Amino acid sequence: MEEKKYAIFDFDGVLADTERYYDVFWDEMGERYETGIPHFAGVIKGTTLPHILAKYFADRTEETRQRIAQESNKFDHEDIPFPPIPGSLEFVRELKANGIPVALATSSDDIKMERAFREMGIVGLFDAIVTADMIEHGKPAPDCYLLAAKKLGAKPSACLVFEDSFAGIEAAKAAGMRVVALATTNEAGKLKEKTERVIPNLEGKTVRDFQAWFE
Repeated sequence: MEEKKYAIFDFDGVLADTERYYDVFWDEMGERYETGIPHFAGVIKGTTLPHILAKYFADRTEETRQRIAQESNKFDHEDIPFPPIPGSLEFVRELKANGIPVALATSSDDIKMERAFREMGIVGLFDAIVTADMIEHGKPAPDCYLLAAKKLGAKPSACLVFEDSFAGIEAAKAAGMRVVALATTNEAGKLKEKTERVIPNLEGKTVRDFQAWFE
């Protein structure tokens, strides 16, 4: 009997075309708070806010860290739009229609995702959801993907992850999962250095493609 297969999706840059807005926001934050890191948004991409604060602003006052967190949360919870990546939601629905369980594993928090689900009309679409609020260590640690597999009742080896960030690819591989990278945020050539399966996006992809990516 063939082993059941499962799909796990990142959110930003995979389902929603939000990374261009984050690039502007976090590059400006990096300059204003004097990190000294060129294209700060690219360095932190795919990681959680607690990780960003702990790694890049540990030397700042608690007041400064709280101010950065407040600005980030306002952007996430109120300001950022959620235009869908072409073909992504159609692909998720295609998998569900063919009996493939689907999960979401994101570095974003509950409040942002609740707003995103409402605005994108995808409430109830996923069989399991993991947000940054549910884990101790964010990407590139494997925690979110391992928890998603646990919620699905799946072995990691039976899961195929769809990612766009280097931190996310590292997290999925550390969890023992296959990865398909979408070149929506990073260059395809650079992604191929991290994983062998790289596609422009999920437009026109079907359950047959999903099955083929397991071979």
